[in-house]
Amino acid sequence: MLPDPPSGSVVEIWLAGAAAEPMRRVPAVEAVAGLGLAGDRYALGGGTWAQYPDLEKQVTLIDRDDVAAVAAETSSDLTAGDTRRNVVTTGIDLPALVGQWFTVGDALLFGMKRCPPCTHLERLTGVRLVKAMVHRGGINAAVFAGGPIAEGAPIRLVTDDEAARRGAPTGADRPVPRVV
Repeated sequence: MLPDPPSGSVVEIWLAGAAAEPMRRVPAVEAVAGLGLAGDRYALGGGTWAQYPDLEKQVTLIDRDDVAAVAAETSSDLTAGDTRRNVVTTGIDLPALVGQWFTVGDALLFGMKRCPPCTHLERLTGVRLVKAMVHRGGINAAVFAGGPIAEGAPIRLVTDDEAARRGAPTGADRPVPRVV
């Protein structure tokens, strides 16, 4: 018998309707294939990094423990919402999902790249966090099959075969992650 694939869960969900607008926590959201999270700035066509490739900006995920570690290291009261990432997770190694298919709730995502912090985030938070967050910034992912995502939803790695059954491109058409 094969071991179960790595899994975790959603702790919090955060959205902003426009670039630099304060993030707001929501209990659930609809992931929309090819766009991101319904009501979020990037799905709406805005956002500070809107000019970047579509697959790299649809959804951002960050680990709850990484947020706490950055807050402690910077002696700040940094919260998950302050990081401007959409989905706060626990129990799964996010960097290991880059280049992989995974589900978050009912949505199918592909890990596109790590999501390092930027000085824009420092300006918005007033916290010097780039150094502390450089390996704790989470990941960017693209939505290939939409569906609801709610706090407490499972996150699990899926095979290429399972992703293909859900309509995802595989083989030569499979997305190519970017190493940053």
